[in-house]
Amino acid sequence: FCCFPVNILVILLAAIVFLIVLHHNLIGVSDLLSKESSDSLGGLGLDNFHSHGDDRSERSDEEIAIVMPAVEERLGGVIAAMNSIYSNSKSNVVFHLVTTNTTVGHLRSWLQIEELKGIKYKILEFNTSVLDGKVPIGGDETNLKPLMFARYYLPTLVPGLQKAIYLDDDVIIQGDIRELYETELKVGYAAAFSEDCDSVSSKVMVRGAGSQNTYLGFLDYKKETIRKLGIKAGTCSFNPGVFVANLTEWRQQNITQQLEKWMEINVEETVYNGALVGGSPTPPLLIVFYKKHSSIAPLWHIRHLGSNIGTRYSSHFVRAAKLLHWNGRFKPWGRVSSYGDIWDKWYVPDPTGKFHPVRRHAEDSKNLVSNQ
Repeated sequence: FCCFPVNILVILLAAIVFLIVLHHNLIGVSDLLSKESSDSLGGLGLDNFHSHGDDRSERSDEEIAIVMPAVEERLGGVIAAMNSIYSNSKSNVVFHLVTTNTTVGHLRSWLQIEELKGIKYKILEFNTSVLDGKVPIGGDETNLKPLMFARYYLPTLVPGLQKAIYLDDDVIIQGDIRELYETELKVGYAAAFSEDCDSVSSKVMVRGAGSQNTYLGFLDYKKETIRKLGIKAGTCSFNPGVFVANLTEWRQQNITQQLEKWMEINVEETVYNGALVGGSPTPPLLIVFYKKHSSIAPLWHIRHLGSNIGTRYSSHFVRAAKLLHWNGRFKPWGRVSSYGDIWDKWYVPDPTGKFHPVRRHAEDSKNLVSNQ
């Protein structure tokens, strides 16, 4: 230091002090941004990442994010779906399970059992207050399940990700989920759905609601607000129980805000078809994504398995399907269902004993009596 002029030493010391202060401020800004990001979740609290892995948990390629609702009385469906996805893929799958506070403990205890070892997941607590003023109050509210609307908030549920898959809990996956994840979306489109008029989908009728494979089955065309949209009543609808989302486009186009707007309009005017009451998440999605969505490969969404208890498809076709969806009233864990043996293959019993597939539980009881 003796060889350095004093003014140079002063400059060097000042530079060092400046860098220290700058580093400290950047850390502070980072903390602030993290806090603001957390506070802006609109009441969606995030749980930590979990994985108690085996050799397959070392999958280190791009994360394939799968968002699923986890309703207490349907947790068996969630577990079976997760097991089928994980077992049929070598990709780095991470499940983002959206649930309510009262279900967190039950869900976590189930996922910690040996049979599900290696599955990566995050439990996201959904604050239903985000739906205040957006769903009808009074009347028949039996169909108003708050977690049905979690799909509206994907960018908030999985912040920082550019793409995600949304799945209902009544599905089984028989292919590698990466194929679905790699569905090509057109430029400017925020999602890919399965249209209800595709070659492997059958028409399903809802009493009093018209054809459930067109917009007529979901929107009330007697209302001027709907007619002004210029959407033909016979336009093919799509099923939002399975879709791939481009979250970058979703954010840029303010899709969540658009969906919320139509929820609020329905509260004021009841623009959904009367048979849907107001508890369906489908109508706003149909409106917002009208002619603005890509398509999922047909074999990646074979649906209506829960519409009746008959065998809608041949056994060969069902085995070839990549994704099976029991949308409808006859769930694979219910008393009667179609293709229940396929679902049974992936179901893992609840260690707490709270959830019982009704059909299997009834069969077990019947066998027990016959053996006595």
